[in-house]
Formats: sequence, C-alpha cells, structure tokens
Amino acid sequence: MAKHLVMAGRLIDEDPEEAHKHALSAGRRAGRISVVRETIAITAYQVGDYALTLRELRTYRRISGRDDQLPLMVDSERGLGRPERALELGRSVDVSTLDVQVRVSLAIAMSGARLDLGQPQAALGELEIPQLDRTKAFSYSPALFAAYGTVLEDLGRPDEGEKWLELADRAEDALAALEHGGADGETVEIVEEDVEFSDERPVVLDDPAELTTEESDEPTSDESGEPALGEPGEVSAEPQGGTDDLDGPEQRPDDQTDEQHDEEQGQHDETADPETAPQGTDHADDDRA
Repeated sequence: MAKHLVMAGRLIDEDPEEAHKHALSAGRRAGRISVVRETIAITAYQVGDYALTLRELRTYRRISGRDDQLPLMVDSERGLGRPERALELGRSVDVSTLDVQVRVSLAIAMSGARLDLGQPQAALGELEIPQLDRTKAFSYSPALFAAYGTVLEDLGRPDEGEKWLELADRAEDALAALEHGGADGETVEIVEEDVEFSDERPVVLDDPAELTTEESDEPTSDESGEPALGEPGEVSAEPQGGTDDLDGPEQRPDDQTDEQHDEEQGQHDETADPETAPQGTDHADDDRA
C-alpha cells in the first residue's frame, strides 16, 4: 500500500492517469485509511473524475474529521456543473476553524462558483478577505492575487486587474527567490514583524519596484498545493490527513444527503469497499511498484 501511495505522489504531475491507478491499488489494499481515500480523491480530481473525488473526500472527512480538503470538494461540485451546491457546501463550515491556506483556497473556489452563476461582483467579494494584502506575499498569495485580478477584468476593470496579475507574478518570483536563497539584483530586507493571521512569515512587497523579504522560520514555498484561479480542474492539493481508521467521527448529515443523491444518479464508488472493488488490470502491484 505504501509503495502505491509513494508512486501516486511521484506521478501526480507528470502522469496523473498512472498516479490514479496507483491510488486505486492502494485503496484495494487499505481502503479504511484516511490518507488513502484522500489520495484517491486527489488523483481522481486530476483526471477529471469529479464525482469520484466528492465520494472519496466525503469518506475522508468521516474517517479523519478534517475539513482541509473542503476547497477541492467545492471545486468538484463546480466541475459537475452544480455551482449552487458548491456555494452551499462552502458555507456549511465555519471558515474561522480552517487553516489560513485552506481558507484562501476556499475563497478562490467560492469565487469561481459565483463566476459560474454570472455573479462577478459577488465573486470579487468572496476574494476580499484579510489575506488579500498587496504589501506581503505568502505561499497562497500568487493564486489569490491572480484570482482577484481575473475577476476585476471580468468586471470591466482591466487596468486594476492587470496590476493585480503583475503583483501575482512578482509575488511568485519573490517566493521562488526566497526558497532558493535570494535572487540577483533584488534587495533583501529582514523585517522583524509578527503576522496575526498566519504562522507563515511573508515576503514583503512594500515598493512595486523592489521586493523585500522577511526572515522565515518555516519554508515559504507552498507545501499543500496552489489553489485554483477560477476554473474547475485547476485546484491542486496534496494529502494532508493521517492514517485514522473508521473509528473516527460519525458520518455528517450533509455527507449522507450527498451520497443518497449520488446513488439516485446511478453512480458507483468502485473504491468504497476495497474487498469488492473490481480488480481490473493493475499496472502498479506491489511487486512492480
């Protein structure tokens, strides 16, 4: 099982289809472990199977009791052409209980759902959160800035949108430079400052012509994937759960309703029971992983 998870992680970017096969193989061997169900969901999302993504993430939530993959669930509802349900799902959780990275990813997914409904002004409002700070760049900032710029352009404000898109590029470059120990020609300033809404130290973008950085106790690179820029299929995520078993939290009412809806649509979760899931041709058995 572990070998399949490792291979899924290695192949997710270069060969999502093969990564998904590895994840399904892991599910047939250890389907009661939360990180396995999470990995199946993520690889299913990468290959465009949004229905399977939702079913696996509901199981992941029941086992782990975590909401860290809520943005991916919201974006999967969008991928299925259900923006209203995406908004309802996003509002079902108190965002103050979420980690900052998850909160930002959720805001971007909710904004995308608003765009799907032809509500660009509401989409802009979804993105106007405390983390939208143009003077500092965190790992989540490039995607947030870019999403904001894109919505501004949709609202017929191209000059403002272009500025935010340029800021997104600058933030990404600054974060990359910080990760690699600085960049030639850039002024690096160490600023001793506490940030209220994140444990992560930012790259400071005080002057449009100059990038400054803060000393970081933790890596600033995004270790949990970059969020979407408004279109379903662009949210990326990595497994964040543990190895809890089914003795975890009880099934949530909204998950029960969603599963009943899926059953009414005739959908089948081929990984729900590892012992009964079809075996098929497995290109990723343990002796070949």
